[in-house]
Amino acid sequence: MKIIAIIISMILVDNYVLAQFLGICPFLGVSKKLDSAVGMGGAVIFVMVLATAVTWPIQQILNNFSIGYMQTVVFILVIAALVQLVEMMLKKFIPTLYRALGVYLPLITTNCAVLGVCIANIDEGYGFVQSLANSFGAAVGFTLALVLFAGVRTGKLANEEGVPVAFRGVPLVLLSSAILSLAFMGFSGLFS
Repeated sequence: MKIIAIIISMILVDNYVLAQFLGICPFLGVSKKLDSAVGMGGAVIFVMVLATAVTWPIQQILNNFSIGYMQTVVFILVIAALVQLVEMMLKKFIPTLYRALGVYLPLITTNCAVLGVCIANIDEGYGFVQSLANSFGAAVGFTLALVLFAGVRTGKLANEEGVPVAFRGVPLVLLSSAILSLAFMGFSGLFS
């Protein structure tokens, strides 16, 4: 039951993009089209869960050798390697998605949400299965935020009719994302 609570909490309450403001770059960059947002979300789910599956045991090894301070460097290297793997797979098997994601696919390497979930799993003291649940929930929450915001951006927001000139473009995108973030704050009392 605790696993389900972790997953739901990460999707709605502690959403990395809308509550913790991690992973904003791909959130704003890839949310222009719904298909790109879904593709990026799938890639992030894969990378986050796989990164957790690899980094959690590595952290145990680092702790055994009393070099836990190397955590950030090692985790970044692991995440970079996994992103390269995803990039090669997409290029070979789904080239249209590879081209649609463009520069944002390599940005998963520097996506602080991926590194953040790996470090948070260790800091929270989660076991292996709980860490996988936490990273899966965080990645699904990231995908949910991307898809919701892509829906907002491709809807009425896309034509910017009736919007003052000073608010068109990036200001409107940032304001809309802030409002979406406020909407998710309503879930803050769900788990205590």
